[in-house]
Amino acid sequence: MDDIVVENSDTVKVTLDCTGLFCPMPIVKMRKSMKELRPGERIRVLATDPGSMRDFKSWAEKTGNILLEASESDGVYTYVIEKKERS
Repeated sequence: MDDIVVENSDTVKVTLDCTGLFCPMPIVKMRKSMKELRPGERIRVLATDPGSMRDFKSWAEKTGNILLEASESDGVYTYVIEKKERS
């Protein structure tokens, strides 16, 4: 089963399912998928690693990409990240 699903939504281009994976794999997989996005496009990441909340916030701050959503529901963390414009 492929863990990337192309969305039909204008707001999120790709959903990446990283449930069951632990640090650093959610960030590694997300970074790889981000390379396929154009500036301004968004990716949604689903994860179950509680440490991912800290990891995604830190990664966004360091890279300049925009963390639009960081939420948790029933043990699943959802992140929506917008790829930064080229500088």
